[in-house]
Amino acid sequence: MPSTLSSSTNAVRRFWDRYLELLHKQGVKPPADRWFVIRAEAYIKATAERRLMEHTPADIHRYLSNLGGIDRISDWQFRQSVDAIQKLFELVGVPWLREVDWDFWRDSARTLPANHPTIARVSNPPVLPSPSNGAAPDDGVKAENPPTVIDRLVTVIRQRNYSIRTEEAYRGWTERFLAFIGHQDPRTAGAADVVSFLETLAVRGNVAASTQNQALNALVFFHGQVLEQPLGDLGAFIRAKRPQRLPVVLTRGEVLRLLDRLEGTHQLMASLLYGTGMRLMECLRLRVKDVDFAYRQIVVRDGKGQKDRVTPLPDKLIEPLRAHLEQVKALHETDLSQGNGEVFLPFALAKKYPNAAREWGWQYVFPSGRLAVDPRGGAIRRHHLHENGLQKAVKHAATAARLTKPANCHALRHSFATHLLETGYDIRTVQELLGHKDVSTTMIYTHVLNRGGKGVVSPLDAI
Repeated sequence: MPSTLSSSTNAVRRFWDRYLELLHKQGVKPPADRWFVIRAEAYIKATAERRLMEHTPADIHRYLSNLGGIDRISDWQFRQSVDAIQKLFELVGVPWLREVDWDFWRDSARTLPANHPTIARVSNPPVLPSPSNGAAPDDGVKAENPPTVIDRLVTVIRQRNYSIRTEEAYRGWTERFLAFIGHQDPRTAGAADVVSFLETLAVRGNVAASTQNQALNALVFFHGQVLEQPLGDLGAFIRAKRPQRLPVVLTRGEVLRLLDRLEGTHQLMASLLYGTGMRLMECLRLRVKDVDFAYRQIVVRDGKGQKDRVTPLPDKLIEPLRAHLEQVKALHETDLSQGNGEVFLPFALAKKYPNAAREWGWQYVFPSGRLAVDPRGGAIRRHHLHENGLQKAVKHAATAARLTKPANCHALRHSFATHLLETGYDIRTVQELLGHKDVSTTMIYTHVLNRGGKGVVSPLDAI
């Protein structure tokens, strides 16, 4: 008996030595490698009724779903557990390893922050934000703004039902303008101070034209709607140069190569971006009820400018999307059985329809693998995946496909529009599918078409 125990102990030790060797080969260094062992051992202990070779993807799905419970594990620990389990089965050599959507679980490790645009507008003011497109030059003055003025700004913005990102940007620029004028009463500041601030952004801050325009819009709104002292005509001032940029458009072959380098949920999401022309956040916020298989269309709700529109559902994605929704529904039913299953509802729908948050139709098409506590209201919900996951996956896929163009998620939307125009669809139809307010915005996609005044033949080809 002692000999048998000794032999078993040695076999276990050799197994973990091989596991550590695999980790080191793949760049996992001490002390992180020991934590990988701890995560892998936790999985083995929780599923000890069967040998590892007898496990299936359902076992991993079940374990990670339970692991993603509330207040049990932090984001980095969850991601480390996913990596540790993947390496464990790489070592075991199971044939179904690629059937597990590991990237989906890694994306689920990142829960949505309190200021995420999908989380509702609330009565409590958010944390002081920083503009995303640029920053004012450092003037050495710490922003300590009159709370009554900022509270009034937030209230007015929310009364007009602006998005939370607009609220963050407008509040951030107002904070910086007040710091620029030395925190004097903003009612005593006029157009000259605003012009001086905007010129400082352009000259000293070297910001982009879109950043300067965002600051201008924020201050015009602040003076006109909050202070009720419209700025009027600001006259001529130094403007940041606006470069003439053309959209990045992939050829059909490049799109195919890009999609071939993606797997699982990421491949389905990227295919939807190209096949429907949706924006990234429109895809992530997509609800089950807005996917219409009968009419082969997707209803995009509350798009840019708070506009709804309809876009076609590609036939090639019908069956993959059906199979994906079956898995999502099973996850939702599990949540309901455990007393959860709630999803965020926009505006005041949660009060108008108290049970809608748990209904199947309102669930996200691409939910996170983890439950999360809404940092603003404390409710336990299952949000959608974080946008960074797909962005990184597309970037890595573009590198793997050896694309020289700077391909990203929005390039798939550009490619959708351009390829429709190449096929012969009129520009008004494409405008409606994209949700553009003005057809002049859609006209930019004609730059790659061999038609119109610029569809010329090079004189070299005529020789």
